[in-house]
Amino acid sequence: MSSTRVLILGTLLDGPLHGYEVRRRLELWGAAYWANVAYGSIYHGLAKMADEGLLTVVEHGRGGKTVYEITGDGREEFRRRLLTYWWEIKPIVDPFQVALTFMDRLPKADLVNAMEARLTQLRAAVSSTERALEAKSSFDAPRHIDECIRLANAQLRSQLGWVEGAIERVESGELP
Repeated sequence: MSSTRVLILGTLLDGPLHGYEVRRRLELWGAAYWANVAYGSIYHGLAKMADEGLLTVVEHGRGGKTVYEITGDGREEFRRRLLTYWWEIKPIVDPFQVALTFMDRLPKADLVNAMEARLTQLRAAVSSTERALEAKSSFDAPRHIDECIRLANAQLRSQLGWVEGAIERVESGELP
């Protein structure tokens, strides 16, 4: 939950919000394309961070919703975790790499079919991130949020290029 925690704290830096407003802001920023956030966990995260003293409840009942505000401890937690993310390089964990590990266990025809299906999905994902970037310009999201979507798009394009080359290597007998 640490990424979600940072997203929630960072969103609340702009002022008190209730859970739906936090979720909506993250959706408008396109967080689904660049962050592994389960939107349902936002509400649990808000309550947990309030219990930990990182947030305070400033209003109950605005339409039946609890409004949260970040505390000084929450601001420090946000700052600490944010800087950690800038300084640490962590591997991108993708279950696809497990599939690569055992690509030699599939018949060539099945492997090529799976790779071609992945190409189709990657092309759709690239197109989707590009549409999100275009659509985001009509929302009131900070410009630097575009970079999250651009990075996700670059990662998808990189994998797309790799899969295209790998299919050729499988068909020529170089792989597996």
